[in-house]
Amino acid sequence: MNLKQLSQLLGLSQTTVSRALNGYPEVNAETRQRVLDAVRDTGYRPNRAAQRLATGRAGSIGLVMPTADGIESDVHFGEFLAGLGDEAVKHDFHFVINPSHPEDEVATCRRLVASGNVDALFLAYMREKDPRIAMMKSLKTPFIVHGRSIGIPDDYPYLDIENTGAFYDAARLLTQLGHRRFALINGPDYLAFSVRRRKGVVRALAEHDLTLRDECVNHAQMTDEHGFRAMRAFLRLEGPPTAVLCSSTVLALGAVRAINQAGLKIGSDISLVAHDDVLPMLKPENFMVPLTTTRSSLRAAGQRIARRLIAQILQLETLPQQELWKTDLIVRASTGPAPAER
Repeated sequence: MNLKQLSQLLGLSQTTVSRALNGYPEVNAETRQRVLDAVRDTGYRPNRAAQRLATGRAGSIGLVMPTADGIESDVHFGEFLAGLGDEAVKHDFHFVINPSHPEDEVATCRRLVASGNVDALFLAYMREKDPRIAMMKSLKTPFIVHGRSIGIPDDYPYLDIENTGAFYDAARLLTQLGHRRFALINGPDYLAFSVRRRKGVVRALAEHDLTLRDECVNHAQMTDEHGFRAMRAFLRLEGPPTAVLCSSTVLALGAVRAINQAGLKIGSDISLVAHDDVLPMLKPENFMVPLTTTRSSLRAAGQRIARRLIAQILQLETLPQQELWKTDLIVRASTGPAPAER
């Protein structure tokens, strides 16, 4: 089906259909939706080269994917991309994914913008004083940060969750249950969300004159194997923790395996709280002992970031430039009173 046939099917002029597809603001929302529905139903695909010449837009969102020896595949990033795709497909936007060594991400972002193949970028895996933000602010290309950096002003567009508050609430719950020996299985220590989550735990413990011992903190890629190794090491300590916080349900999966192998019972011998990114293949309520979690959907974050970027590119609506989402604390059977001291 070509543009002429599509316009005849809809009873609209080719100009109106083209303007609806290209996001012109003078096309009303009802007409635009009719066109998008017809595109989906008929399988029509506009000529990208012609569309780009007409609008000056590539119809693409760019992202840089860090990859190097020692960096393992990340199911969390995949779930975020699924959400990004949910929204992008509604507007026939594409992705341009550019792999990059982590130390070369600034240059990679700059090259991706200079290529003209993307209309906007989103940045992820925020670090302290992340140099990519200043670089993107110096360019005209729209961008959004998933997360927030540390040590620089928050004067850039972002979407983040309240990581400090989430882990403060989780740790406070455990202190209220009488726990005094804590451990944290966290993401990589160079990532901003990990720093904030540790800060939240430390703050909650300090209110009860408790400390988070260095030997009871593990930073690593968020896989079940790293969760298993960390938990096994904690259990070998003199005075092992009775309360453990995990930065993801994937880490918690490994931690639970180590606890079970040690012959201990979750919720009585050891209490466990994890952060739930709402991963469809790993639901905390389906663990043998359902997990207490802090919860915020990565897929929803991806959808929201895509909506904000596309709205800015197509001038569809005005949306907030900075969003800080609260997390939900869901209490289940994996948390209970601290065991009696032996």
